[in-house]
Order: sequence, then C-alpha cells, then structure tokens
Amino acid sequence: MSKEYKTLMTEIRLPYELAYGPVWTRFFEGMAEKKIFGTKCTKCGRILVPARSFCPRCFIDTDEWVEVAQTGTLTAWSYVNYRYYGMPTEPPFISALLRLDGTDVDFLHLIGGFDVSDFEKTRKMVKNGMRLKAVWSDDRKAHIMDLKYFKPA
Repeated sequence: MSKEYKTLMTEIRLPYELAYGPVWTRFFEGMAEKKIFGTKCTKCGRILVPARSFCPRCFIDTDEWVEVAQTGTLTAWSYVNYRYYGMPTEPPFISALLRLDGTDVDFLHLIGGFDVSDFEKTRKMVKNGMRLKAVWSDDRKAHIMDLKYFKPA
C-alpha cells in the first residue's frame, strides 16, 4: 500500500552581507579598473584566478599579485535556459569554465556577445577549446559582473 504526499511549492530567501576581506577586495577593485588579478604561489608557482589568500595545493599564503591576460580557453560550459533566484543574468545564458592565459586554474564566468536563444545553434558554435576574450561593463562597481562576459576571440 503506497501513501500519497502533498507538496508545497514556495520560495525561500536568505538575505546576507558578505565581507570580501583583503584578497577579494583587491581582486574586485581590479575589476573596476578593467584588470584581472591573480595571486601567485611562491612555492609551486601556480597563478590562481580568482585571487586566493593561500595556495590550496601548498597551503602557504599567496601575497604576490600578478595581472593576468584577458584572453583564455574554454574548458567546459553549460547552457542555462531556466530562471532561478540569485542568477547573474536573465536566461538563456552560458555559464562557463575558462582557463585564462598564463593561469593554472579554471575561472567561472559567462560567455556572451552573440545570440544564445537557440540551443542547437549555440551548441554548434560553442566548443571546448575555443578562444575567448573579456568584455567589460560600462558601469563598473568593483563586482564580478564588472566583467560582463567573455566573447569568442
């Protein structure tokens, strides 16, 4: 004998305030200046973007800052065509992992600059390994979305 349960559809909001701290503050201040900064590990030499206060491989503080390239290579992507709370932009959009030139970890951001309303056309155009270039917002506020998206280079 199976029992049937009723469900309730609702939305939960959790407002909060986040202190960036010194590393993310400097990283986002760079965004306001149309610059992408990473931190470099003095032990293994990896350059980390977004900047981090320590190397997750060596567990040492990273206090050397480097400006990195605004171009990179697409390593993975996801097509988002539904709306959810707190999303970075209106759907449809492409969320992507890219490896900026000269860095050693993937960076999560958006791909744009072309019509993504048709998934099949988008799927034929967007390929892992494609080259991308940063496009900046005109109205920058020291926020991750100061970097509007990456477009095909």
